[in-house]
Amino acid sequence: MPSSHPASTTVILLAGAPKAMTDKLQRLLNAAARLVSETNKFEHGLMQLMHVDLHWLDMLERIKFKLMSMVHICLHHKVPRYLVDCCIAVSDVASRQHLRSARRHHLVVPRHSLSSYGRRAIAVAGPAAWNSLSDDLCDPMLSTDSFRRLLKTHLFSEY
Repeated sequence: MPSSHPASTTVILLAGAPKAMTDKLQRLLNAAARLVSETNKFEHGLMQLMHVDLHWLDMLERIKFKLMSMVHICLHHKVPRYLVDCCIAVSDVASRQHLRSARRHHLVVPRHSLSSYGRRAIAVAGPAAWNSLSDDLCDPMLSTDSFRRLLKTHLFSEY
């Protein structure tokens, strides 16, 4: 399915992807870091180089970053309507407006039937990832640039 947002295809394909797929991409990222830094394959300190010197996220965190960035721009209606419809705030559902999650700016995570692909759907993976963020990152008043900067800092703090 073609998309007018460049990151959406990557996010849809890689969110919740099998470990074998992300491991291959991580090895590719490691090779790129070695190429950029002109280090040998068996030299120590690759993670130090990637995280501190190059300021690159590992592959799983990159996927989370893109997914949560897309959810943020969906909430600001800067993407096509079919993506905006995947991100429904709990506070927008009449029967759920009284819940704590409505005040925390959480999103509705729809039920899914397929255990392998259902959780990878953008309508499920996006809100689930968003709901795992801290309250200060879920602030709807954050600009996209501020959100991305704070999110990257948050993801780096997990190392």
